Amino acid sequence: MRSRGGYKPRLGVRLISTVLVGGVLLTGCTSAATEGPEDERSSPASTAPPKPVSLELSVEEGAKDVEPGLPVTVSATDGKVTEASLIGKHGTVVEGQLAEDGSGWESAEPLGYGKTYTLAATAEGANGKPETKTSTFTTATPAQQISVWTNVDDGQQVGVGMPIIFTFSGPVPDRKAAEKALRIETDPETEGAFHWFSDESVTWRPKEYWQAGTTVTVDAAIYGRHLGDGVYGSEDNFAKLTVGDKVVTVADGETYQMTVFVNDKEVKKLPISLGKPSTTTPNGTYTVMSEHNGYTMDSSTYGVPVESGGGYRLWVEYAVRLSNSGIFYHSAPWSVAQQGNTHTSHGCINLSPENAAWLMEISQPGDVVTVKNAGEQTLEPTDGWSVWQMSWEEWIAGDA
Repeated sequence: MRSRGGYKPRLGVRLISTVLVGGVLLTGCTSAATEGPEDERSSPASTAPPKPVSLELSVEEGAKDVEPGLPVTVSATDGKVTEASLIGKHGTVVEGQLAEDGSGWESAEPLGYGKTYTLAATAEGANGKPETKTSTFTTATPAQQISVWTNVDDGQQVGVGMPIIFTFSGPVPDRKAAEKALRIETDPETEGAFHWFSDESVTWRPKEYWQAGTTVTVDAAIYGRHLGDGVYGSEDNFAKLTVGDKVVTVADGETYQMTVFVNDKEVKKLPISLGKPSTTTPNGTYTVMSEHNGYTMDSSTYGVPVESGGGYRLWVEYAVRLSNSGIFYHSAPWSVAQQGNTHTSHGCINLSPENAAWLMEISQPGDVVTVKNAGEQTLEPTDGWSVWQMSWEEWIAGDA
């Protein structure tokens, strides 16, 4: 061991000095340490021995009802993972990924339901000594499996008002567990929240309208996830979206005009005819749900028989759905003379064929349509994708 300044300590050595005082020979002893500089009198520095590696497995030996949808992991402290494997009872090898810095390993694919696996890992510490751990465990067997689908498609372009709706094939007992499995990633970062309308339907929307150009990744990663009371997800659902231009229209019942804004700039005014006094158009903010080239408007779809006095069955060339209750904006060549001065529809927004075609051309699902001054009715937030009928405070109150 080397001390500071290269000094090598000489233990147990003493120097004898001789002094003659008044003819008397005196002898004395002194430590050699007193002769050197101060730094040479200090104790040699000590070095702690290297620590052994600490190896941890995310699943304990003998564990049961492990969620197949969660990754199985290995982590090392004061050392590096050198190898790891996850193998099924019958020899099936589960793919995994070792961290570049050796700090851990993670499975890269979901496990099967009701299966037995063995996790084995080896790590080496700074002291050069390896440590190996194994764990044999069993995954859960569901009492019931449910699926989920969304209102968006992979690669779709949507409008700035688009909500992300998750519909399950059965009731979800644990809403918090479901929310953890439903991942919404945005670029740029966007504040938003879930709202449960029922045990089978939850919707995520941003606090404000989406910013044009935002990319949204929707990953309903429910496979292998416990959703409460023995209910597990049967498969995942994925979509990546892009938010297009901000297209917002305002239909005003007092002016008989629909004003179209693109990226906050007014681009056109369109003459319209809204619902007549007996069938007024509900006031509120709608979200475009679907677009149709050729559509049959049928009153029986919302409870009014075609044969009744208020019934109808009409084919239109251009139609855009705004609600589940049958509110559309659509081409109405029979009411062009009334568009801009009289409300004559059964509740829809009537446009000329040319104007309906133009608006549908620049539109997409998720665009926002606001109706005002149209009568006494108010749009319900549960009617279609009308999530903007709720304040942010009302919205977050429905989060799990």
